[in-house]
Amino acid sequence: GATVNRFCSSGLQTIAMAAQAILSGMTDVVLAGGVEMMSQVPMSGYHTRLHPGLTPDTWSPETYSAYIGMGYTAERVAERFGISREDQDKWALRSHQLAAKAWEEGKFDGQIVKIPVEKVTYKGTKKRVETVYFERDETIRPDTSLEKLAQLRPAFKEGGTVTAGNASPYSDGSAAVVVMSREKAEALGLPVLAKFLTFQVAGVEPDVMGIGPMYAIPKAFEKAGVTMQDLDLIEFNEAFAAQVLAVMQELKMPEEKTNVNGGAIALGHPLGATGAKLTTQLVHELGRRGGGLGLITMCIGGGMGAAGIFEVYPEGGKK
Repeated sequence: GATVNRFCSSGLQTIAMAAQAILSGMTDVVLAGGVEMMSQVPMSGYHTRLHPGLTPDTWSPETYSAYIGMGYTAERVAERFGISREDQDKWALRSHQLAAKAWEEGKFDGQIVKIPVEKVTYKGTKKRVETVYFERDETIRPDTSLEKLAQLRPAFKEGGTVTAGNASPYSDGSAAVVVMSREKAEALGLPVLAKFLTFQVAGVEPDVMGIGPMYAIPKAFEKAGVTMQDLDLIEFNEAFAAQVLAVMQELKMPEEKTNVNGGAIALGHPLGATGAKLTTQLVHELGRRGGGLGLITMCIGGGMGAAGIFEVYPEGGKK
């Protein structure tokens, strides 16, 4: 195995790298994906050091933006593109409602691996150990409402619009997909669920990193020879409602095709896992709908955006 780090798009990056390795003939089958334990990550190390050229003594407006917190970047995106607090909260509510509905309808059943966990309890000095199964994401809030979301205070800036309710939560998670050539799949007697078409990355100013998809998506369209109108479904990582709405507004992305089973505000954004997680969600949902073209996209901390395009086959795969 190997560790790949492109922050929020690491999981999608591994899929692209797997495809490249297979196309080059270096390998036949790759398990691509990622894992993230955000609950176990310390806020900072004991010896955190900045780049010598970007220390407080040498900071300028340009170098300062390299270390700006993610929440502040979302505030800047909201201000630049006129995204209101109400619209952000409405998008967050939509995410929770769609995710809760999809979960109750069993749409995630074929995607989830139940994880056995030892639960330890004590009665006096007597220790009891039992195995329980972790099988449902904890961050979906089916009972939330616009009224409840409106009560939350701005999380990053006084008078701001970004809150804990319209941003993605801290999440632990992992996801993986199996990548191989069609010929290898046929030799193994396996159905082909989807075809990877392209993966593109674009850079933007770090202090508005949320608009990265605004530039990565057109690059992916050009490479794949498709347009927004050709897409059947879109999985857009919801790091913050503000940046999702800004990109959708500028690129005229169809809401009815975007995050139809909820997004990261409800389901979580475990950074390293997100790319493979969104790929899994796209393949399953688009397969259920008879197949078609799908887009996966996300902003990336530090000032990037990524986009991947897949051709998905009808449920059961192409044999």
